[in-house]
Amino acid sequence: MVLIGELSRRTGVSARLLRYYEEQELLVPDRDANGYRTYGDDAPAVVERIRELLDSGLSTKAIREILPCSVADGIRHCDHSRAVLGDGLSRLEEEIAALEAKRRLLAGQVAAAASRPREAGPGHD
Repeated sequence: MVLIGELSRRTGVSARLLRYYEEQELLVPDRDANGYRTYGDDAPAVVERIRELLDSGLSTKAIREILPCSVADGIRHCDHSRAVLGDGLSRLEEEIAALEAKRRLLAGQVAAAASRPREAGPGHD
């Protein structure tokens, strides 16, 4: 068992963020006789999995749903975990498509502006 400060040191995740993971029901500590949070020996691996899933773009809600499916080398695939991961991937692909559309629009504006004669005055070179 480790205290929150030790878990923070081992994982590089601040104690404040570990408490947030607790609020989001991603990390469940025990309490010792003094009321201090204590974490099991698997807590560093759980925190690493949470960070990995957050970095992949999943919400804390989605992570909460699939974290019980976590195994040593990833996520155990079942209908539920496939659905959660698939939804996350679909959402990410939609965001990428929206960003690409914005990029095309902005690139068009840049090209159009570059084709116009330069003007002097306020806000201009």
